[in-house]
Amino acid sequence: MASCLQKMEGDDSVLLRVTHSNLNTFTAHIRFSLQLTVEAVKDKLWKKCGTSVNSMHLELYDDARNKIADLSDNSKPLEFYSPLDGFRLHVVDLDPSSVTAGGWLEDTSLVEKYTISDEAYNKRDGTFRKYKEKLTSQIPSPVEAKIPDTYIEDLCVNIKVGSRCEVEPGAKRGVVKFVGRAEALGPGFWVGVQYDEPLGRHDGLVKGVRYFECPPSHGGMVRPEKVKVGDYPERDLFEEDEI
Repeated sequence: MASCLQKMEGDDSVLLRVTHSNLNTFTAHIRFSLQLTVEAVKDKLWKKCGTSVNSMHLELYDDARNKIADLSDNSKPLEFYSPLDGFRLHVVDLDPSSVTAGGWLEDTSLVEKYTISDEAYNKRDGTFRKYKEKLTSQIPSPVEAKIPDTYIEDLCVNIKVGSRCEVEPGAKRGVVKFVGRAEALGPGFWVGVQYDEPLGRHDGLVKGVRYFECPPSHGGMVRPEKVKVGDYPERDLFEEDEI
C-alpha cells in the first residue's frame, strides 16, 4: 500500500506538515489544493492554530529541513512555490500580543490559578470537604463496630461436644468437636465439626492453633447459626444406589 505522503498521479493537492513559531507542541498534517492562493492557505491555517491572517508569515521547508521559500505574496497560488508531499509549512506569528504569544496556550504555569484560604473554604457550604466530613461522621467508629466476644453465645447453649450435627450449607453431617471462642478466626463463638466425609478444610488445626483432632480434610470451623444438633446419623453411602 502506498504511503499517505506519496503523491498520486493527477492529484492537484499536496500534504504538508504544519508547525508554528509560538506552539512548540503543535504539528499537523494538512492537505492543501495547489490552486489555493497563499492568502487562502493562511485563512485555512488560522482556524487550526489561532494566528490571524494579517499576522501570519509562511515559510516552506523541504524534508531535509532546508528553507525553500518565503510565501510572501498572498496572491500567488501555492503551486508557484513547488511544494512536495512531506514538506514543512512553518507558521510565523508576527503579532506580539497574539493569543499564542509567550506560550499561553501550552504552558499552564502561566495561567493565574484561583486560590482560597482554608478559613474561607471551611465557611462554604456544599464543598467536598463538608461532604467528606459528613460521610465520615456517619461511619461507625472501630469501637462501635467491634463485634463483642459474646457474639451469638446464646446459640451455643444446646450445642455440646460429641453431639451429632448437620451443617449448612450443604447439609454436611458430622460430630461437634469444639464449642467456644477462636480468636484466630474472629470475635464471638465458633463451633468445630468433624465431618463424616472429607468435606472440610483442615484437621482441627487453624492458623497455627489446635482446636480439636480429626482426620485431614474432615475439619471445619463455623458459626453456631450454621449448625443444627440432633438425630443426624452418618449417611449410608449406598442407601440411594439403585439395585
